[in-house]
Amino acid sequence: MSVKEQMIQNAKEGRVLVHRCTKCGYVYLCTVYFCQECGGKDFEPAVLEGRGSIVTYTIITVPPTGFEKYTPYAFVVLRLDDSDLRISGFMADIATPRDLPVGTRARITGFDDRGMVIERDES
Repeated sequence: MSVKEQMIQNAKEGRVLVHRCTKCGYVYLCTVYFCQECGGKDFEPAVLEGRGSIVTYTIITVPPTGFEKYTPYAFVVLRLDDSDLRISGFMADIATPRDLPVGTRARITGFDDRGMVIERDES
């Protein structure tokens, strides 16, 4: 299975595929050549739970071609729990800032033609 396929499969299960430094444990979303924390050069794949808090977003009411059926929606940045990582994705049915206060708890719930799908975390 390719890295892209692994990333999509993990997203569909509500998780995030990352690269973890084998020396210090620091995690990265993308492939890097050395760890910015300790200088290590060895990494292993790891999976994080896709839960966290919304740190910023923009509401889309005039969508690009092909996204009309999703409008309105928010393109959000989710800060993952237990890491410094931020991941972007889409939240449906967000029409005004009242619908999504910064700090709202959210979780990754899937992956589709928009990319990462994020929903409120009601747990």
